[in-house]
Formats: sequence, structure tokens, C-alpha cells
Amino acid sequence: MHTEDDYPEAVRIEIDGVLDLHHFSPKEIKTLVPDYLEECLKNDILEVRIVHGKGRGILKRTVEALLSRLPNVVSFQMADPERANWGATIVRLKKSTDKK
Repeated sequence: MHTEDDYPEAVRIEIDGVLDLHHFSPKEIKTLVPDYLEECLKNDILEVRIVHGKGRGILKRTVEALLSRLPNVVSFQMADPERANWGATIVRLKKSTDKK
């Protein structure tokens, strides 16, 4: 996990189960998504909506590739029409059984 010291100009985002990627550059996504999901788990948030937009689907595919490799991701799918449809992905998480 990354710390505040890793990002001298870090932007604080609220850990509320909704991550809107429109506010970040593509190069930040690979660390942002796993770190955000980890913080959600720490806050007992087990369902997360990641807003990636519709566009050409490049960001969506990047997010899905990341999610498929994360051990605490149970499932992910496109959001239903009331929750941004294919412009967002709903992620279901599970608490780790590791005691670190």
C-alpha cells in the first residue's frame, strides 16, 4: 500500500464507496484503484462503484483487468441503469482472513 509520503501532492478523497476516475490521470489508476479498495475494506465498505465513464471503453477495460487480479474482489459487473449503466462498474469485496 502507498502512504501519503509517496504522493507529495496527494489529493485526499473521501472513502465512501464511490470512486470517480474522471478526476485522475490514466497513469494513477493502477495504484489508485487497489489502494482505494483497500481503504474501503478498512472501513467495512464491501460494495464499491467505480465510475470510469463510457468513452471508448479503454479505462473500463483497465479497471476490469486490475479488478481481476485483486484477491479481495469477489465479483464485478456493469452498474445497472440507475447507477450509471456501463459508465460504472460495481465491485463486491470480501474481508481478508489474514491477520497482519
